[in-house]
Amino acid sequence: MKAFRTQGPPKKFDGSKLFIHLFLAVAVLLICFPLYYAFVLSTQSMEEVMVTPQKLWPSSHLVENYLKIWNRIHLGQLLFNSAVVALAVSLGKIAISILSAFAIVYFNFRGKQFFFWMIFVTLMLPVPVRIVSTYQVISDLGWVDTYMGLIIPLIASATATFLFRQFYMTIPDELVYAAKIDGSGPLRFLWSVLLPNSGPSIAALFVVMFIYGWNQYLWPLMVTNSDRMKVVVVGIASTIPTGTQPPEWNLVMAVAMMALVPPVLVVLFMQRWFMHGLLETEK
Repeated sequence: MKAFRTQGPPKKFDGSKLFIHLFLAVAVLLICFPLYYAFVLSTQSMEEVMVTPQKLWPSSHLVENYLKIWNRIHLGQLLFNSAVVALAVSLGKIAISILSAFAIVYFNFRGKQFFFWMIFVTLMLPVPVRIVSTYQVISDLGWVDTYMGLIIPLIASATATFLFRQFYMTIPDELVYAAKIDGSGPLRFLWSVLLPNSGPSIAALFVVMFIYGWNQYLWPLMVTNSDRMKVVVVGIASTIPTGTQPPEWNLVMAVAMMALVPPVLVVLFMQRWFMHGLLETEK
């Protein structure tokens, strides 16, 4: 005798889910195709790049192109400079924002709200708007063509301060009272209570700020004079000639692909903390 089995009603075909998955697949293809095309160009010779119609599969000149442009523009130094700037800017922004948000939320002093809104107003004055005056200050300090000149003007962040302020305002007051009863001072409370709870937010902001620092172009272009201090984004622009000579697009794309690797690795490595930090920030 066959075992008696209970079966539920047959599942209906859900066309909306199929449409959503197809739409997402098409969106991913549209986003990824330019990256794939740039990689294909970076593996071709100049003759293959100029062929019409363009080939859409990799060629055999990958190692040759990458080594050629690496040695031509000293790409290792450019990548190192970009890494220093991106790391210093992201860590500096987070450190300053944590301290400023901590002071605004947990200390009572005259003009607290005024200073907070003054910090927030700086969102309307990004570096390109005040670039002439900023350059004058950096020049007077003797920081032109130095890491200090590259990093310091980019290190403040009103956005990060606002996000940390909103997060600290969700911390229960009972934790503050318990810390006071235990004899913890302000810095001890910051180090032992707030920072451990701020981990996801710090990770999410680190990813965003690292990419922000890595992609800087206008300010590094203005404040650096020598090749040893240029960043990789400026190096990409320098590979495109300004005269009548046609650009070597295979080498330009090779630089672009190598410049893409570090921020992609940061996003992939910190993806889990990044998503968790965004969800915590929304709460």
